[in-house]
Amino acid sequence: MEYDNYPKSGAFPMEEESAVLEYNTEREPLKMPEYGRNVVKMVRLLRRIPDRNKRSQQAAAIVRVMRSLNPQVANEENWEQKLWDHLHMIAGYELDVDCPYPVPKPEQRETLPLQIPMKKAPIKATHYGRNIESIIELIAGEPDGDMKTSMIRQLAIYMRQQYLIWNKDSVADSTIFQDIEKLSGYRIRVPEGISLTKIASDANFSRPGLNLDFGNNNNNRSKQGKRNNYGKKNNSKGR
Repeated sequence: MEYDNYPKSGAFPMEEESAVLEYNTEREPLKMPEYGRNVVKMVRLLRRIPDRNKRSQQAAAIVRVMRSLNPQVANEENWEQKLWDHLHMIAGYELDVDCPYPVPKPEQRETLPLQIPMKKAPIKATHYGRNIESIIELIAGEPDGDMKTSMIRQLAIYMRQQYLIWNKDSVADSTIFQDIEKLSGYRIRVPEGISLTKIASDANFSRPGLNLDFGNNNNNRSKQGKRNNYGKKNNSKGR
C-alpha cells in the first residue's frame, strides 16, 4: 500500500523552532497611533518602490486605507490634506511622491502652540472660589452707602452658604464678616449692626454632585405602592 512507503513516526528529524515574542514596548513608538502599525509597514515598503509613478499610486492607496481606519477625519475641514500630511509624518518627512497638496515640514509639527494666558495667582479661600474674590473687588470699589451695605449683606449670605457646603454645619456671622474684610485686604469694612437672615431648620447644604435623586424618592414610593396594590387586586381575583 502507498502509505507503507511513508516514514514511520520519528523518522523525520525534529527542527527546533524558537518563537520570539515581540512586545509593543520594545518596538519603535508610533508617530500616529490612530492608524496602527500595519500602516507603518506599508509606508516602509512604499519607500522601497524605485519607480516614482508607482510609488505615488501606492501612496494614494495608503491614504485611502488611512481614511478607512480613521473615518471620523472626513468630518473635519480639509480632511484629505490632513491625511496626506499624516502620511508624510509617518514616513519621517522623507517621502518622494506626487502629492496633491504642499508637503508639510517637520518644523510645523515641532512648533509649540501659543499658551493661553491664565490666572496663576492661587485662590485665597478655596471653599469660596475665585468668583467671590472678583465680587469682593467689585464691592471694594463702590462708594460707602446703603447700596454698598446691601451688596455686602447679600455677599455675606452667599459666602455663608458656600462655607456650610464645604466645612461645618454651622458658622457664626462674625466669621463670615471677618473673611470678607480679610479677602478684600481690609478695604471693605462690614458696617456695624448688619445682620443675616436665619437659616431654616430644614435647610440642606450639600456638595455639588450629591443627592442626584433628590425629589424622586416620593415618586419611587408611589410607584412601588401602585405595584403592590395591583398585585393585591390580582390575588383577590384569583381567589
